[in-house]
This record gives sequence, structure tokens and C-alpha cells, in this order.
Amino acid sequence: MRIRNQHLQALLGLRLCRNEQSGRAGAGAWSSRAHTHLLSGLRPYETLRDSSSVSTATAPTATHPLTTHPSTTPSSSPVPLTTISPTPPLSILPLPSLLRSLLTATVSSSPTLLTPTLKILSVLANPSSPFLNPSRNPVLHYLLKKTFYSQFCAGETERDIKGTVEGLKEMGYEGVILGYAREVVLGVGRGAEQEKVGDVSVGDEKREIEVWKRGNLETIGMVEGGDHIALKFTGAGSQALHNLSHNLPPTPKLEKAIVEVCDLATAKNVGLLFDAEQSVVQSGIDSWTLSFQRRYNNRVPHQAVVFGTYQAYLKSTPGTLAKHLAAAKRDGFTLGVKLVRGAYMGTEPGHLLCSSKEDTDKAYDGIAECLMRRKYGSVMPGLSGEGGDGFPEVNVVLAGHNHESVRKALAIRTEQAQEGESRIDMIYSQLQGMADEVSCDLLQTGRAMTEKAVENEVKREDLEIPRAYKYLVWGTMEECMKYLLRRAEENRDAVERTKDGKKALAGELWRRTRQSVGLSAQ
Repeated sequence: MRIRNQHLQALLGLRLCRNEQSGRAGAGAWSSRAHTHLLSGLRPYETLRDSSSVSTATAPTATHPLTTHPSTTPSSSPVPLTTISPTPPLSILPLPSLLRSLLTATVSSSPTLLTPTLKILSVLANPSSPFLNPSRNPVLHYLLKKTFYSQFCAGETERDIKGTVEGLKEMGYEGVILGYAREVVLGVGRGAEQEKVGDVSVGDEKREIEVWKRGNLETIGMVEGGDHIALKFTGAGSQALHNLSHNLPPTPKLEKAIVEVCDLATAKNVGLLFDAEQSVVQSGIDSWTLSFQRRYNNRVPHQAVVFGTYQAYLKSTPGTLAKHLAAAKRDGFTLGVKLVRGAYMGTEPGHLLCSSKEDTDKAYDGIAECLMRRKYGSVMPGLSGEGGDGFPEVNVVLAGHNHESVRKALAIRTEQAQEGESRIDMIYSQLQGMADEVSCDLLQTGRAMTEKAVENEVKREDLEIPRAYKYLVWGTMEECMKYLLRRAEENRDAVERTKDGKKALAGELWRRTRQSVGLSAQ
């Protein structure tokens, strides 16, 4: 039922509509006018130079979605809507986090600094001597712990990890996605035979699986209901890697371990996000994940326990996801979807990837809109027959650092709330230590919407209050090194984005500096 309360429309502050002139339905049907209103609304303290580049150092010029608009607010409104305080989102970052983020962004945005940093991290992730092993060299351990490790990782001990998680939730995050850092990263073009796997003794397989299982059970124990954990099947060892690369089912020992992890997560109301990996093992990962979704995602209506991860930069992703949606519709389970752009560009064969960043963005945004609207579209057509003619229940983790994509998603969700349409269960997620300007923007928007909902006695379910999560990993320094290397390599492919992040962080540091000496923060 459409919401006709003009006061609520004023609270939303956005006139969002579909592009009726284009005649399109489903994906791609949100209007440029909705986009313009959202871009002008999310950043009350800055001027947007363009749709993807922002700076926190400029004077306030834009309008927030909660600001009173003459065109939408009746003059006789019984409760006047006041402009929210133009507090920069990055102001909620603790100073140590701000300084580490600025250091990381400075390195990541400079090819001159990033190239040698990647070489150093590669050596440390694959040490040839104890001197170069951070777990054995106390000086290296200390330096990394205070910089890259603290920026991206939750900690090595349960006490450290819980402290990090509590700190994030105190900042306003709805929850966390916590992962055990153990993983395997293949080189370019290296298959299972080249990794010398598949010929594993029974004792070795049992030990590898036990380490993986214990790590993930411990991870579930460190989070609360409503949180998620991230898992990598390849972390279960050489035999798991061999079976995945040949699209074989898990061995009985590994299947028993996965069931134990799924059972505990179900009992504790914790979501399981099975990470995507490189193409040599991805088909096997998809098969395993879908199998466990069938077993666990039909126990509570409309709620997924097991999620698969879909990488928008792969040309095959729209077709793969359409098949999985059809299977969920046919077999009656909720499909758990974590949507990402992709993190293995440096090691994937080029012919498997979208030809340009623009094509990847189009795929990501189009898939996201199909999922949010529960309608197939031009980017992701439905399959004919076998469940492809309808859309199943879906839960979505929209994971990404692109501010433009987040804004588009928020525009669609706000429109749906304003129209009184049902919305899928969806959260937003960014990596710990990255895209803080995006995460903090979501936190500030959610906080402002919540405050206005209380102030104006509007039901929370009638508003789109974004639920922001942070993804972070835990483990020993040695276990986390490959993860840290991959994060650094990922930044190599996103120099322009990290330049924008650096400007925002530098602007926030400058604002605090001026404020600390009694000068205007602007």
C-alpha cells in the first residue's frame, strides 16, 4: 500500500520515481531524478564534484534527505522538520583509525609507494627465512601489528577480537562479518595439479580439516546473533582444494565438519558467508554452497543461514546467479547472496572478466537492482522454466566500496519504503580499514533517520534505515599475511577510488586540527 503521509514524505526528503518514459521494468528502472536527489542529499557538508569523488574539506552546500523541502512539506505540518547538524561522517572515526586509514590510503593511491609495498608484503607472506617471517621476527611482528594488521584485522586473541567487535558496534555498526584468515591463494593459471594436491594422506587430511573446523567454530563463538562469519572452503586443506578444482563433492570427513559449523551457526542465529575464490575452484565452491543452502535455508521462513558470494567482474556471474535463483524458487529455499565486484583481478585469466570497469559497474548495479526489486532485467535475464519464471526469497549482503553503487541501492530502498513496497532483507558491508567514508556515511544516515523516526513518531519499517556491517578477519600474523597481501593488491586496481578516500580522510584530519586550536572546522 502506498504511503500517503506527506509528513513521512518530507521526512524521507526524496522524490524518487521510476523512469516511466523509458518503459523499462525491473533492473535499470530507477530514474535519474531519484539519483540526483540522493546525490544532493547524502552529503550535507560538502559539494559533490561528480558522482564518485568527494571531499570532506569543502563548505556545506548540499541538502540532506531529512532536511525540509518546500516542495514536499506542507506549511501546516504539525511537527516542523529541522535540518540535521552537518557533522562529517568521518568525525565518528577514532583518531588512531583515522591516522592508519590515511596512511593506508596514501600508500594505496600512489603507484610509487604501492609497488614496493606490494613486493615487501609478498616476501613477508611467503618468507624464505625465519628473519623474514613476522611470526618469528619480533621487530617485523611489532611493525606490522601497529600498521597493516591493526588496520584490517580484528586481533590474534579472543580478548582482542571481542574488543575490536565491541568498538565497531559502539560506533553504530549493526554487526560484523568475522572471518578466520586461513586461506590458499593460487598463482596465475595454476591448477590443482600444479599446487601438488589431491594425494593427501588420511592423517594430513584429518589435521587440516580439524584446524579449519576449529577456527570457524571459534569464530562463531566470538560473534553474536545477527552477526555473520566468512568462510573459505580452501582453508580446509589440500584435499578440499583438489575436490573443489575438480568440482567433486567434499569428502565425508569435510562434509561432517561443514555440517558441524552450519549447525552451530543455525543454533546461534549467525549467517555463514562462503567466500568466492579464484575461477579454478569457483565452480566447486558454487556447487558446495548451493547444496548447503538447500539444507539450511528453508528452516526459518525468509531467512538464509548460508550465503554464496557472486563476483560481478566475472562475465558468467549473471547467468550463474540466475540459475541459483531458479533452483531456490524450484526447491523452496531462501537464496543467500553476497554481491561483490571481485578481489582476484591480478590472478584471474583476462578472458573471464568484464572488459572494463564500466562493464563491471553495470553488472554490479544491475544485479543489485534485480535482487532488491525481485525482478529479472536486462543485466540478469531469468531462465525459462525450471523455476526461472519467478523470483525466490532472497537475503542480500551488498558488499562494496563504490559510493555511487551504495547511493543507488539506498535510493531504490528509500523509494520502496516511500511506496510502501516490501523490501528484501539486506545489509551493506565494507572491509575493515577500507572505504571508511562510505561506511561512516551509512552510519550517519542511519542514525539521522532513526532519530527523525523517533522524533516524528514514524515506524522504523516505514523508512529505509541502512544496516552497515564491517568485514574483518582474525588470526595469527602468519595466517593473516596472505589476506593482507590480497587487500594491498586489491587497492592496486582501485587507485582512483583510494585517491578519493585519501582526500576525504585528509580533509577530516584537517578539520579536527583546526577545531582543536579553536578555528572554524570548515
